[in-house]
Amino acid sequence: MTTEYGPLLGPADIRDLAATLGVRPTKQRGQNFVIDANTVRRIVRTAEVGPDDVVVEVGPGLGSLTLALLETAAHVTAVEIDDVLASALPATVEARLPAKKSSFDLVHSDAMLVTELPGPAPTALVANLPYNVAVPVLLHMLATFPTIERTLVMVQAEVADRLAAAPGSKVYGVPSVKANWYAEVKRAGAIGRNVFWPAPNVDSGLVSLVRRAEPPKTTASRREVFAVVDAAFAQRRKTLRAALAGWAGSAAAAEAALVAAGVSPQARGEALTVAEFARIAENKQPAPGATAASEQPAPGATAANKQPTAASEQPAPGATPDTEEPGK
Repeated sequence: MTTEYGPLLGPADIRDLAATLGVRPTKQRGQNFVIDANTVRRIVRTAEVGPDDVVVEVGPGLGSLTLALLETAAHVTAVEIDDVLASALPATVEARLPAKKSSFDLVHSDAMLVTELPGPAPTALVANLPYNVAVPVLLHMLATFPTIERTLVMVQAEVADRLAAAPGSKVYGVPSVKANWYAEVKRAGAIGRNVFWPAPNVDSGLVSLVRRAEPPKTTASRREVFAVVDAAFAQRRKTLRAALAGWAGSAAAAEAALVAAGVSPQARGEALTVAEFARIAENKQPAPGATAASEQPAPGATAANKQPTAASEQPAPGATPDTEEPGK
């Protein structure tokens, strides 16, 4: 099935499909469906999706971006939580791109609970992420699937600014630092409101993330580094000496860790790079009275046991960027 947009969905197609399924976009799940074929093709181009790519898409909705990805990629796996949308998407793919039916997989699940995907390992993540869970979903996918080399996500413009912010920026915070742990992050364009149905009350932005060859060099685990980041921005108006007192055990212990890391105790979290947060984590001293044995993994534990699940590092689904940076 093709229309004036080829196999892609246009505005009338989206509304007709939604009416047939009895679907009404809900704010609870942050559903704003893309109705412009040119926009989804632009997203695919900006993501540099090629014929060898295996793409994972989160929140495919009615399939606008899914179809555009299938036009180019070797394989697409879509992760959808909504029962009705998940059940309908395979039929949409078969009707509009029948030759690509075998190149498509659907995972009916909350993306925050996904730990494995069918088919070949993903090389790219491309998604129009629901506004209310964009940051935790993004970080979960990057942590869970290390084969993802390139990511392009469409998110609320404010969230895009936070993800791509550099140290010293007023919007630099938890999402900025954690995203930088995994990748080089930059803004990759703006998206207007009129390409969505229903039109949101905010603008959207594209964010590009290219995975680093390896995380910042550090002897601290990811969980240890992220604990420092969370503590620093939980009270972002305070100096790091004060903000990290709870994390370190006391203000004096926090100052000792900061000095050892080469960071001024009077600095604030918004001034630090991810590498500096890692150095602080490395220099945390054990609590008085802790024994060497208590610091070691339990018998039989592996190094991997030190790493948390991605979900444990992230805010609960539904958290907004403001709840991730409570001191802002």
